[in-house]
Amino acid sequence: MKRNFTARRGALDGVEAFLSVARHRSFRRAAADLGVTPSALSQAVRGVEAKIGAALFARTTRSVGLTEAGQRFLSRAAPAYEELIAAADAAREVGERPKGLLRLAVPRGIVPLLLQPVVASFCQAYPDIELEIAASEELVDLVAGGFDAGIRLGQFLDADMVAVRLTPPFRFVVVGAPGYLARRGAPAGVDDLKGHACLRLRRSNGAIAPWRLLDDGKPLEIGVVGPLIANDYPTLLGAAVEGVGLTQVPEPMVRAAVASGGLQIVLESFSPLTPGAFLYHPGRRQTLPKLRAFIDHVTRFTRSVGAVGKGEGSPSP
Repeated sequence: MKRNFTARRGALDGVEAFLSVARHRSFRRAAADLGVTPSALSQAVRGVEAKIGAALFARTTRSVGLTEAGQRFLSRAAPAYEELIAAADAAREVGERPKGLLRLAVPRGIVPLLLQPVVASFCQAYPDIELEIAASEELVDLVAGGFDAGIRLGQFLDADMVAVRLTPPFRFVVVGAPGYLARRGAPAGVDDLKGHACLRLRRSNGAIAPWRLLDDGKPLEIGVVGPLIANDYPTLLGAAVEGVGLTQVPEPMVRAAVASGGLQIVLESFSPLTPGAFLYHPGRRQTLPKLRAFIDHVTRFTRSVGAVGKGEGSPSP
């Protein structure tokens, strides 16, 4: 048989009064302890007895004692009430200082780009916060999934989310390994991509993402073909480094590889500018200290490394 775990309205009214009287064995001392009048305290206890349907105290002019019903109620109510107080204190503590579990939904490509460099310093700076990163390309429902926040590129954010910029706008660039470009040649224009092995991204909805480029400053989406499809940028980038083909990825992801000569940017004048990476959250009431601490920490990091990527034009979302 299914049990009803819903507390009746007012079921906890007067419990604190009962516990205080049981502890002091005196209505007068209990009233002084709680800062109320003895008559108000007595009325609260009578209300509890009326709800239960049994007398909880045996009263005389000189003493107050527990009845059998009162003793049974005390044995269960006292630890339960203390647990409620502890629960309230724990919740209040999370609301007052950076503490607790911080769950973030993050695309895999963002982890090496933005999070990996700051995770260690954040955990050291805030030892009372447990940071959990769920790396996935899916656009998850933060509330349903139990996440405090997520990180996405600006064009993929829902309008009802509170968005906090983490990076400046940056370009999406097409890159290839020097060995691949030596074999196949570097494309000079959009039409040249038809003769190249293009590595493609599959979105969380199952569709293969087109490449977004600029043609005379105007946004252009084209379908490309090639030997590899993956659902995350790091996999595509790794294959490009190995010379499998060309791929289009966020420019900050390839800065190091381009600087070292492991990859080269092609079709640079066709590279579109994207809004950048944002942290987003439902924004209910106030931002908890644990999330505010993370936002501030990551923002300081992104400012310290400077702007990323420059380009012309902007693709439509």
